[in-house]
Amino acid sequence: MSNIRRRTLLAGGVLTAAAGTGLLSLLRAPAFAKEITVEEVLFDPANPVLGNPEGDVTIVEFFDYQCPYCKANHPVLTETVEADGNIRLVMKDWPIFGAPSVRASQLALGAATLGRYEAANSALMETDGKLDETRIHEALKDVGFDVAALDRAYRDERSRWDGLMGRNSDQATMLGLRGTPAFIIGTTIYPGAMDAAALRDAVELARA
Repeated sequence: MSNIRRRTLLAGGVLTAAAGTGLLSLLRAPAFAKEITVEEVLFDPANPVLGNPEGDVTIVEFFDYQCPYCKANHPVLTETVEADGNIRLVMKDWPIFGAPSVRASQLALGAATLGRYEAANSALMETDGKLDETRIHEALKDVGFDVAALDRAYRDERSRWDGLMGRNSDQATMLGLRGTPAFIIGTTIYPGAMDAAALRDAVELARA
C-alpha cells in the first residue's frame, strides 16, 4: 500500500480527529454548539452526487475552482471513480479564493438545478490559472451553457445553494481543514492532492 497521509478519522458516527495513535475530540470553532456527523458530511441531501450514487464507498472532496492542485488532481480523481464503478463522488464547493471562486460555484450549482452539475464542474476544473467573470463565462459557454440561464437557476434556488456552501465551509472549519484539496474517503480525511495509487489504496482501506 502506498504511503497515504491520514490525519483525521470519522468514528462512531461523530467526527473525531486523530493524532498519533490516539483519538482526540473534534477540533471545532467555539461558535459551533454541536458536533457534525458522518451523515451530514457524506450525505448532505442538497449536494450533487457524481459517480455511482449507490456506490459502496463515498469520496468527498473540498475544492475551489481556482485551486491549481484541485484542477490538476481532478482528471486522476474522475478516472479513478469511473474505473472503479462503485464510488459515490461528492464535490463540496468550498470557494475560499475570493469572489471569482464564489461566482464559479454559484453558476456550477445553478447547473445542478438544471441537472447538469457534472458538465459545469468539469468545464470549470479544466480552466488554467486564476479566474475572472469573463473566463468563467467563456469556459461554461464553450460546453454549451447559457450563462444567464445558469444565473437564473442559481437564484431560483439561492437559499439551497448558499446554505450548502455555508455548511461546506462550516464543516471544513470544524474538521480543521487548512486548504484545498482535502478528501474524505470512507471515514478518513486525506489532506492534499492524491495520485491514482493513493486514491485506490484509500478506497480499498474504506472497503476493508
